[in-house]
Amino acid sequence: MSPIMKEYFRQKLLRWKSELLQESTETLHSLQEGAVLEPDLADRASAEAERALELRTRDRERKLIAKIDAALERIQDDSYGYCEETGEPIGVRRLKARPIATLSLEAQERHERLERTQRDE
Repeated sequence: MSPIMKEYFRQKLLRWKSELLQESTETLHSLQEGAVLEPDLADRASAEAERALELRTRDRERKLIAKIDAALERIQDDSYGYCEETGEPIGVRRLKARPIATLSLEAQERHERLERTQRDE
């Protein structure tokens, strides 16, 4: 992968991480401000369900940030853009769609087929 492409993906990953961190900060402020108890039981249950959903979303994003950091490390050590399973290059279209991809499209499809067959058994 050319240095220009690496820099493109590095910037894309950094922007994505920054957006996730900003959303996380906004959620934290919103949860701190929204700690008021609702007088109505239905309203309170609804607010709790919304908070729980928001926390699950932030947990998924926390895991995503770890994957972004790993991708940034791979850019640094020149292993970014190569399939962890086969060592072959991952297509640029796949990386544009999923910049944290660690498997080529073919390896990912094999992995998913294997997962489905194991789940069905």
